Amino acid sequence: MPNRQVDKTKVDLFVIEKVKEKRLGLGMSQADLAYALDMSVGFIGKIESPNYPTHYNVKHLNDLAKVLKCSPQDFLPKKPL
Repeated sequence: MPNRQVDKTKVDLFVIEKVKEKRLGLGMSQADLAYALDMSVGFIGKIESPNYPTHYNVKHLNDLAKVLKCSPQDFLPKKPL
C-alpha cells in the first residue's frame, strides 16, 4: 500500500485504543469482536490499523458497550483532545 495521510483524529485514536484495551482485557480477538457485532473481521482490522482512515461511529460505540459490557462513555476522553 502506498504511504499516504490517514484521516484518524486524536479522538478517533483515543476511542480505538480504549476499545482495543477492553477487547484484549476480555481475551477477545478481532474476529470474536467482529462476530459479536455482526461485522467483518476486515472492518475491525482496518479500524485498529494506522494505515486506514476507518473509525468507529456513535452507533458502533453503543453496540461495543453492549458486547464489552461497559458504558459507551468508557471509550471517550474525560476532556476534549
